[in-house]
Amino acid sequence: MYVKFFKQIFDFLFALLLLIMLTPVFIIVSILIKIDSSGPVFFKQERMGYEKRNFFVFKFRSMTNKVRNNPTQTYLGDAEITRIGNYLRRYKIDELPQIINVLVGDMSIVGPRPCLLSTYNKYKNEDTDFRFNVKPGITSNAGVSGSIFLTWPEKWKMDRDYYEHQSLHFDFKIIVKSFLVVIFGEEKFLKK
Repeated sequence: MYVKFFKQIFDFLFALLLLIMLTPVFIIVSILIKIDSSGPVFFKQERMGYEKRNFFVFKFRSMTNKVRNNPTQTYLGDAEITRIGNYLRRYKIDELPQIINVLVGDMSIVGPRPCLLSTYNKYKNEDTDFRFNVKPGITSNAGVSGSIFLTWPEKWKMDRDYYEHQSLHFDFKIIVKSFLVVIFGEEKFLKK
């Protein structure tokens, strides 16, 4: 079994290294977001995390600053996504502020993606609670296996696979695959 203490140390050190290395990227992206559209640089949203505790996940804002009455899944090319937002989403740059979530202990580098309470309530009868026995991740097994092209039950099947086979090797495999997804796009890794 992957030692929890070791994973926490790895997460903290890796996130700290990433934050130091990516500080120039954070500055450039922040400027581009402000030039492209009005509104804040960061977007925060309440999600469910470890042991079903709620926390705010941080992202670079990739959509217009309008209030959404009926939040739904958004995809590249949707009208609400800003010009720079399309690039931020395509290359997963919008997810980078979650490094801060890792540093404060709400998230891990690798783990099931944190879900909205509304998503959990919709599917909670489908044996999803195992996901809350580990910290949610910036990247995930589902995230490197087709992500937005998968249904929630398909994503959670992959989350279970991760949960049941956690290891340092599995984490490294997902991290490496995450970089490949950024380069080649999610559709290239959709598991048939």
